[in-house]
Formats: sequence, C-alpha cells, structure tokens
Amino acid sequence: MAKKKSNKSLWLMLALIVAIIAVILLLPSCGNRNAKKGAEAETESTTLVRAGETAPDFTVELTDGSQLSLNELRGKVVLLNFWATWCPPCRQELTRVQKDIIDRFAGKEFVFLPVSRGEKRETVEAFREKTGYTFPMGLDSARTVYDRYASNYIPRNFLIDKTGKVILATVGYDEEEFDALIRTIEKTLEN
Repeated sequence: MAKKKSNKSLWLMLALIVAIIAVILLLPSCGNRNAKKGAEAETESTTLVRAGETAPDFTVELTDGSQLSLNELRGKVVLLNFWATWCPPCRQELTRVQKDIIDRFAGKEFVFLPVSRGEKRETVEAFREKTGYTFPMGLDSARTVYDRYASNYIPRNFLIDKTGKVILATVGYDEEEFDALIRTIEKTLEN
C-alpha cells in the first residue's frame, strides 16, 4: 500500500514538473524561437515599429537614477533591447552582450540600451547584483517605452541608425540571428 502511494506521488510530481516546464516554454510574452516559428504572423502584428520607420522618442530612467532620451543619442547607432529578468531567452541573450556587443563596439559611435519591461527597480537591481552586469540598464516598470514599440513578446531588439531610423527589428533569441545582428551593427556603423 505504501509503495502504491509513493508511486502515485512520484507520478503527480513528474506531471507537475512537466506542466511547469511547458508553461515556461510557452509563455506568450517571452519569445522563444520554436514558439515564434508557429506564430510568426502574430509576432509580426505585435511589432509596432518596423524597419525603415523613425524610432519613437522616449525618456527612460537608468538604474543609476539618471535619465536618457533616445533623441540625445542621435548621431550614434543604438541597439534598443527590451528584456525581463524572468525571461529565459532574455537572460540567454544578455550573457552575450558584454563580450559580443559592448566590448566589440567600444570606442565607436554605438550605444547598447537594454530596457527592462514591466519590472520594478528592486527586481532589476537584484538581477544585476546576482549576474554581475555593470552596463547601464533602463527601467520601464509601467511599460510606457515598450508599448511604443511593441504590444507583446520579449526579448526584442531594435537597431536604430545615426539618424533615428530603425534598421532592424528582431523578436526572440537565436544564436544565428544574434550573429547576424552583430554583422548588421558593423555595417550600420560603417555608413
């Protein structure tokens, strides 16, 4: 009798774990590559600013308490990145940023501007402390900045040229697409 109860508990625990994993992988606002392929039209419809359009101006508070507006960055290439601490693809993408983006384009007319979507300062600061990230991060707890660019799904990248025009808009994280983004940043800096 005790063995049957133990097996039943084990099966319930396994079912719960599978359900939790499925929910995480299918979170509607956290773009993962496999989910994106099946919902490409929906993903496209949630993008409010597309390549070729002027990037909407905004002002965002940074984690150090200062404020930064997109218009202040005119004359520089800007990679605007929307992310969240709870989003696995966002965290995966951020692990590449220091070496592959910030260090690579140091000393050039380039700014990486990650903006945390819908999270409080305390959450972002705890995440920065845990991960050791030291690069500036914007806070968008009310989603006012994000809502100008998209209505759903993260991570999102908007590559903006020196004149304020969006060159590329991407959703989700994929190594090959991230590598292509780096090449596009290089080409945009050359112009």
